[in-house]
Amino acid sequence: MSMLTAVEHPQRRRRDAPSPHQAGARPVLTAPDRVGPTASSGVIRARINFWIALVALVLLTPLILLIAIVIKLPSKGPIIYTPRRVGLDRRRHVTSPSNYRRVQDLGGRPFRIYKFRTMTADAEKDSGVVWAGKDDARVTWVGRILRKARLDELPQFFNVLMGEMSIVGPRPERPAIFANLKSQVDDYQVRQRTLPGITGLAQISQSYDTSIEDVRRKIQYDLEYIERQSIFEDLRIMINTVPVV
Repeated sequence: MSMLTAVEHPQRRRRDAPSPHQAGARPVLTAPDRVGPTASSGVIRARINFWIALVALVLLTPLILLIAIVIKLPSKGPIIYTPRRVGLDRRRHVTSPSNYRRVQDLGGRPFRIYKFRTMTADAEKDSGVVWAGKDDARVTWVGRILRKARLDELPQFFNVLMGEMSIVGPRPERPAIFANLKSQVDDYQVRQRTLPGITGLAQISQSYDTSIEDVRRKIQYDLEYIERQSIFEDLRIMINTVPVV
């Protein structure tokens, strides 16, 4: 589905609306009301993320090498795909005037995300930047298996080690798609107040996006996570990611 479909903004819900876990309700809190973790909690979470990512990479090295071989043998192109993504927006935390000036405001600090390639090497040559559909012809047979098991995300542990991502957080989006969704979905940019993640509350609660309505549902989970994020919430989401995979 193309990312350029225009839709109307949904109405905001009240502050005391029920959780998304309750009968499909989707609360939207006003941006100033959302709070993140304390500074000390943030440091502890960053250290936990680093060590979990390091241990995971060591333990998963045989699987990573096997996947690399399986990707390379049947198709031409790189093993690792490194598109740009929109990362953490630090501007509300830093008072330096230079932090507010960019040639192009992407909504957060851009970075290169590491993913196993699941599409043909020239997948976006003709189509441009669009969402991958359920039966997208650009996805290779190996890629379909990796996507279904979410194994294409394993290289992102390197992004965690580099401090560009967290294990748990909102999934990072491409700049072009981010700009479009920001204009269509209320408070979409608020999700950049925390580091993007490999997995998240939205990922264990809903499958891949196929429409704007899917994005609207997921953003409520992302915003709920941002409001109550903590070490224990991260661990809960990590544990619940296993059965989803």
